[in-house]
Amino acid sequence: MTGGTRGIGRGLAEQFTRHGHQVITGGSRDSDVRDRRRLQALWDTAVERHGRVDMWINNAGITQSRLPLWELPEHQARDVVDVNLTGVINGCAIALAGMAGQGHGHVWNMEGLGSDGRAVPGLAVYGATKRALTYLTKALAKEVPDGVSVGLLSPGMVTTDLLLHELTPRSRKMYDILADRVETVTPWLARQALTKAVNGAHVRWLTPRKVLYRLASAPFTKRKVIS
Repeated sequence: MTGGTRGIGRGLAEQFTRHGHQVITGGSRDSDVRDRRRLQALWDTAVERHGRVDMWINNAGITQSRLPLWELPEHQARDVVDVNLTGVINGCAIALAGMAGQGHGHVWNMEGLGSDGRAVPGLAVYGATKRALTYLTKALAKEVPDGVSVGLLSPGMVTTDLLLHELTPRSRKMYDILADRVETVTPWLARQALTKAVNGAHVRWLTPRKVLYRLASAPFTKRKVIS
């Protein structure tokens, strides 16, 4: 798993371990996923230690400052694309090649804001990378060899550093309604990742029905997940 040292990645790694699985994680540093050789080393380490890789999760991701595109520094836009999209492409290339060789395995790619086509002002680059990631995964589902599969994990709004970047009073109110803590989401997400690893799978925690229910009940429940 990439991006497994904090947030959702760390939570998933802990859950997989509790289920008795062996877990190898890559760091959250940007350079880890930009360089395909580092991901190849991660794969090779896992195979050396455990003989095979049954599941690979592309989880590493970064966000951007909430700014219009023309005000966003070039280096920041490039970093977001490099990690969120190029990094996933690199991870998929390494994992799918290895899984084709061993004859089995599943790759999960992690969705985020923008994956469903919803546009949010100030997050154009981040949203574009997540939208592209969803297309990439659906396209790969048509390419994978027999025994190998890919799918999408959608954790919804989780109170990680990524989500809470540049928190505002308005966003805080919405997060309290729709977001969940890592320890709430990752046990469920890990179970789904283990049991629904079929080609083209799309696992969603925050479904449209759940969103509507939380919005409708917000005046009465007074949910609070942001401390």
